[in-house]
Parts: sequence; structure tokens; C-alpha cells
Amino acid sequence: MVDISRRVTLGAAGLGALGVGASWPRLTGADIPGRHDDALTVAILGTAQDAEARAGLLDAFRAQHPDIPVRLLAVQGQDWTQFFTKILTMVAAGTPPDVCLVATEGAQLFAERLAAPLDDYVRRDAAEMQDYFSDVHPALVDAFMYRGSLFQLPIDFNAANMYYNSAALERAGLQRPADDWSTDDFLVVAREMRRAGGPGFRPFFWTNRLWGGVVPWLYVNGTSFLSEEKATGGRWLWDSFYADDPAAAGRDGGTLWLRPNALDPAVEETFEWLRELTAEGLGSSPAAGGGNELVARFAEGVIGMTPAGGFWAQGLSEGGMGPDDFDVSFFPRGRTQRHQFGSAGYAILETSQRKDEAWEWVKFCTSVEGMKLSIPTPNTTPVRRSLVNDAFYASTGPRHWSVFYDTLDRFSDTAPIPAPPQQAAVETALIKNVLGAVTAPPGGVRPALELLQRDLTLALRTDTTRS
Repeated sequence: MVDISRRVTLGAAGLGALGVGASWPRLTGADIPGRHDDALTVAILGTAQDAEARAGLLDAFRAQHPDIPVRLLAVQGQDWTQFFTKILTMVAAGTPPDVCLVATEGAQLFAERLAAPLDDYVRRDAAEMQDYFSDVHPALVDAFMYRGSLFQLPIDFNAANMYYNSAALERAGLQRPADDWSTDDFLVVAREMRRAGGPGFRPFFWTNRLWGGVVPWLYVNGTSFLSEEKATGGRWLWDSFYADDPAAAGRDGGTLWLRPNALDPAVEETFEWLRELTAEGLGSSPAAGGGNELVARFAEGVIGMTPAGGFWAQGLSEGGMGPDDFDVSFFPRGRTQRHQFGSAGYAILETSQRKDEAWEWVKFCTSVEGMKLSIPTPNTTPVRRSLVNDAFYASTGPRHWSVFYDTLDRFSDTAPIPAPPQQAAVETALIKNVLGAVTAPPGGVRPALELLQRDLTLALRTDTTRS
């Protein structure tokens, strides 16, 4: 699931509000479900092979619900933005799916424009749902709250932790970083890795995208490129299902990102730190796109550290690395040690005529059985705490797999990536200006951030009610 959502390229297209031309792939007949199809249609981002890989999930659902015909619709796209655009086109054409798998990047777009709230269903089936909520950290549920209503139940997540090549660390004469290591400690590790690494070795590599790009560094410096506000409402959920969970304290109706924050002094400080990191040769210039190409380079030993989530465990194993060849730690601490994460879950479209059937699909996919079938290998992190265990990582590693869920448990302010309804335009604005800021000459960060502030202002004015 989030092997798609986190490992695809997440920033190639923008919206016209920024003056960036966008050319979307046209829908083909295979993309659009038949108008007279009487099956519950579930859309996922991926290929026909991705749909076929979920055959066991479909069979198990049909065994429990033989009266609900269901079909998976694989919608191909370079990234989530293209997927969302295709779904919008289907809705406009009168041929929408009933259910869509939606990552954090599109959660508020769907909540504002496309999805039906789950509140009444959750209340109606409270006894069943308590098992789910008792097994899932409230921060993950909070990520899909929008203005007091719940629009998705998360299935998987990935926080931006710090992976490191074990051989590179040992070659530098270093031990695994302490859980509370600082950004100063990070610089020491990077410099020692570079000293011992030889020609062509890069201590730190990162990508220019919303998830795992500049955002983790902003978060640990106590800031973000968008302001954060809390929506009212939501007590119906927290008081009922998380009444005794201290991690739910202070949660309300979800986070709103309404204003740009690029000119915050802490944002400038973060970018200046990254500029100096890049100028010193400790970190790469942030590469556009996702992290698929990193697996081979990391496995070859030419990269020391990179931000990644639980999805990398399976990828590195498939790349030839054993459980002792790599490991993971928390992201280094700055003013805080706040982490960012992305998640995904199924949204029921408001246009669906089969909402009751769609709810049964959502419930099944969030059950223990459904989640095991959906996530048979560690190519992402299940949201159910009970499924994140030693047996799950036994064949792949990393040794410190507990970091993945501990990121939620140990850092109460861990939060989703900033993804307002205008996420596509916002991400384009961010990606467009990050490279200029971190590769600028001394004194050049502020002008780049002024451009980012301007572009974010335009992005947040984008009308999400129009396709």
C-alpha cells in the first residue's frame, strides 16, 4: 500500500495557480468502470499486477460477504496527484468508483470534495470498531479527521526515520546513534562517515518531495512551511474510543493548514542549516522524485544515511541486504524530536450508491485478518500495533524495527505531513523552491524563501471545488 504511496515520485506535477503547466494522462477505457457494473468498485493506485496481488484479500472478503460483489480497479499514475486527477475525471464523467485507497497527500482533498464521512458508521458499529481503535495509535486516526469528522480509517503508515548503512557506520568507528541523538550528533556521524567512506561516498542522501524531504528537518526545528491550526469538533470519537488513552489528550477535529509559514525565522534557520550541510558535501542536493533508485545505491554502500520508513525493510531485503547490513534510528533531535509520517486508508465516495457495502469493505480491510492479507511483508508499516512485531521483520530486519511504532509512542507531537486540500499546488510550490534555497550562495536562503512564501500563498488560493 504505502509501498506505492511513499515510493512513487511525489512531485512532478502542479496546478495552474502557480503558472506551472500540467499535462495529465488521458483516461483509457480500462481506467473507467462500466456504467452498468453492479459490483462494489474499489480503486487503488497501481497496475493490474497490484490488483492481482490483492486476490487473497478479495477472496477472504467474498467468503465473509458472499452477497457483496466487489472488483478492484487499478488506476495507473506516476504519483498520487495523477491518481486523484483521474478519480476527479471519473466523478465528472458519472463513472466514479465506490471506494478509493487514499494517502495522506489527498486525505483533505477527498474529505472536502469527494468522500463521505464515516461518523455514523463508526458510531453504529462501535462495539466492533473498539477493537480497531484500541490497536491503533490516535495520531494515525487524527490524520484523517477533517473539521470534526472522520473520513478514513488508516491501514498503514510510514514515519520518516533515519536509515543507516551498518558497514558505513562501523567503517567510521561509530556505534548506533542514541535514541535522543541531536542534529549536532548527526553532523559528527556524517563527517566521520565521509572521512572513512572514500571517493563517491555520500554520507546523507535525501529527496525533494513532501514526504521525507525538508519537512522532517523543519519539524525537529519546531516549525513547518505551513501554519497549523486545530479544527473544532471530534469529541464524539476521542471521548468514546480513546477515553483512557493519554496520547489522545488535546485532539479535536483535525489539523488545518490555512496559511504559508515560509518566512518564519525557524524555517530560514532550517534551510540555512541544510544549505551548509550541502555546501560541506555531507548531504546531496535534494533529488527530485521518490526513493526507488536509492535502494540499489544504499545496498551498494555508497550512501550512509537517508530518511525512510518501514516500507524500506522489504525493499532493502529485495535489494540484497541482510538484516545486519542496515538499521534504523529515530530522526535526530533539534529543538524538538517531532517526526512526520504519511498514512493511507480507504475513503467511501459521496457519490456511491453502495455506501453500506463499502463500509463492510472498509471494516474488513482494517480487521486483523484483512490487514494481514493486505500487508503480508514489511513493505509498509501496519497501523495495528499488534501486527508490528519481531515475526514480521524476522527475515528482513532491521534489528531495531521497534523504532517504527515507537516513533508514535515516544514523541507525542509526531504528526502527518502538511497536506491541505490544495496539496498538489502546495507540493509543487515547495519542490520548486527547495533546491534553490539549499544550493544558494551564502545569504541566498531568504530570497528563495520569499519566493516560496509567494508561491504557497497562490497555492492555498487554489479552488479545490474545480477539477
